[in-house]
Amino acid sequence: MARKFSLGSSNPAMSRIGKIAKEQGFSTTDGGVMTLQGTINKSLMLIGILFITAAMTWNLSQTAPERAFSLMLGGLIGGLLVALVIIFKQEWAPKLAWLYAALEGLFLGAVSYNYAMMVDGIVFKAVGLTICTLALMLILYRFQIIKVTEKFRSVIIAATGGIMVMYIVVWVGNMFGAGLSFLHDGGMLSIGISLVIVVVAALNLLLDFDMIETGVQSKAPSYFEWYAGFSLLITLIWLYLELLRLISMLSSD
Repeated sequence: MARKFSLGSSNPAMSRIGKIAKEQGFSTTDGGVMTLQGTINKSLMLIGILFITAAMTWNLSQTAPERAFSLMLGGLIGGLLVALVIIFKQEWAPKLAWLYAALEGLFLGAVSYNYAMMVDGIVFKAVGLTICTLALMLILYRFQIIKVTEKFRSVIIAATGGIMVMYIVVWVGNMFGAGLSFLHDGGMLSIGISLVIVVVAALNLLLDFDMIETGVQSKAPSYFEWYAGFSLLITLIWLYLELLRLISMLSSD
């Protein structure tokens, strides 16, 4: 049985690939090991599935908005549950990663349509910026313009943790009528916070790349190709949603 391992990424999924992997290689019983090409292929497959289901709820939002809303909620809740299962049962990633991508697509399609109704061309801008950011971070990592040191990793993990706590505080506060709207009111504070979050989300991609490289070099079990693709998708979805929010605020009158 392959040994599980973890590493220090702020992505809660990618953090399962790592620290021990840096210290010791892995043996597998099925003869398969994690490869970079395999990880790229799985990641592209998951992104493709996400786009297909996103197109479904996008179209439904135009013809059957109530059904699209139901699918959006189902995708949000179902995606969260599936993600939690994969994070704690990494070996199930080959069977569940595609389901996570499909559910998140249902959520993102409807959300993107709602943003598109408010700001013309916002979805194309957000998708384009997400792709450009991914490419830029890959270049910065590949040529070691930004090196993923332990100090760098610790700072990004701390920043990401703080952002997640803020999300929870705002969500709970609004649920109880506290009116914590500083994340969404379009003021200078909201825009500033959103810019910081976008930067932190982008820097998380560097940690994800480092974790993938560590897994490949450590000859992690082959199912971690699916797990790494799933983990990278989490970061890309977060980045895309924050770009949507930022662009919408910058575009408001």
